[in-house]
Amino acid sequence: MAPDNRIAVCPGSYDPVTNGHLDIIRRASAMFDRVIVAVVNLPTRKGGTLFTAEERVAFISNATAALGNVQVEPFSVLTVDFARAHGAKAIIRGLRAISDFEYELELDQLNRAQAPEIESVYLMASAKYSFIRSSGVKELATFGGRIDELVPEEVAVALQERIGRRRN
Repeated sequence: MAPDNRIAVCPGSYDPVTNGHLDIIRRASAMFDRVIVAVVNLPTRKGGTLFTAEERVAFISNATAALGNVQVEPFSVLTVDFARAHGAKAIIRGLRAISDFEYELELDQLNRAQAPEIESVYLMASAKYSFIRSSGVKELATFGGRIDELVPEEVAVALQERIGRRRN
């Protein structure tokens, strides 16, 4: 990429943000001059969210505060339109397992049809985070499971307050 095109968007629902998400964001921040974490306001794929867009933005902003080239913003438009509006030439996506690939391939083709000038860049999940899914974290929290190693502390507390059950 040319030096003037080193802006990337890292979109997602982040409901909630996990340590796997943060690993991808950190790694992307080392590759690009600026990374914009785009928090979808109303996701269509997963229905409603547990946390508001403002809460999710705050969680990610707090967790990435030490990364000077990362900013976090909510969005409610096509990802490629958001990327264009911010001068981004890349969309960063994480891949955990082969099961993610089919969905991501379809999404890439749709994005490419809308904005062929914006590349999709896929980062493989680090082994220690490859099993973490936001929905799995929420399920663990619902039934009193330990989530402190899966999400930032602030998120673990918020999940326990919102949906967690006490372990007996």
